[in-house]
Amino acid sequence: QVQLVESGGGLVQPGGSLRLSCAASGFTLDYYTIGWFRQAPEKEREGVSCSSVSSSYYADSVKGRFTISRDNAKNTVYLQMNSLKPEDTAVYYCATRRGANCNLDRRRYNYWGQGTQVTVSS
Repeated sequence: QVQLVESGGGLVQPGGSLRLSCAASGFTLDYYTIGWFRQAPEKEREGVSCSSVSSSYYADSVKGRFTISRDNAKNTVYLQMNSLKPEDTAVYYCATRRGANCNLDRRRYNYWGQGTQVTVSS
């Protein structure tokens, strides 16, 4: 049974950092793409970053500030978020799909975690 569990969200001041974790079970990361998405109140869910065995990708809004990484031994994917801004406030979700095609189209992802809240505020 595929499961994804996010953690690491919280309240941080503008300019601060957080590291989100996405712990996967029921499958091996090697053969799957992991994507990070976020949804702010009254907005559509948007792609933030994704990672496959061969590539990674970032939305323009987070490029240079966020870094995605994976620890295959722990079956966990991380999203390091630096220089956070109030507009980064959202519920962050990780999702997965089989294969190495890293993209931020949420319709292509089959399994989703429950989300973790990130709030950037002074």
